[in-house]
Amino acid sequence: MLLLDIISRIVHVSTAIVLVGGSVFTLWVLLPSAKQLSDEAHAQLAAAINGRWKRFIHGGIALFLLSGFYNYVRAIPAHKGDGLYHGLLGTKMLLAFVIFFFASALVGRSPKLAGMRANKAKWLKVIVLLAAIIVGMSGFLKVRGPSSTPAPELVRPI
Repeated sequence: MLLLDIISRIVHVSTAIVLVGGSVFTLWVLLPSAKQLSDEAHAQLAAAINGRWKRFIHGGIALFLLSGFYNYVRAIPAHKGDGLYHGLLGTKMLLAFVIFFFASALVGRSPKLAGMRANKAKWLKVIVLLAAIIVGMSGFLKVRGPSSTPAPELVRPI
């Protein structure tokens, strides 16, 4: 199990590095640089990048879900009754689902989400901010480790 634990952790962290790094690059390097292009060149570049980046987004979401679920199941016994751990981890998961939605919307084709794609910089800022919050929470939970407070007894022995 140790090898699988290590592989799952590496996959999870590596996926975060690629997707968050790609989002930061897009927001602060690619989008400002692409403004210098003609409208036609900009549209061609956007279509080419979106087609490739979409695969990273969808594959990354799948890897996050698989490795995250595995990591969570493996961590549960060490954090039984640890309300702070479960509260922060639950918040982290909810924020991750929000990011998954926004990232999918930005690379998708749904006409109903065209407004988001038209304002890509705004939504990338939201994604990067939420990702930074998740990274901070993850770092805290990893360094903090399991709570030293024993889990409260739910049923008193007779």
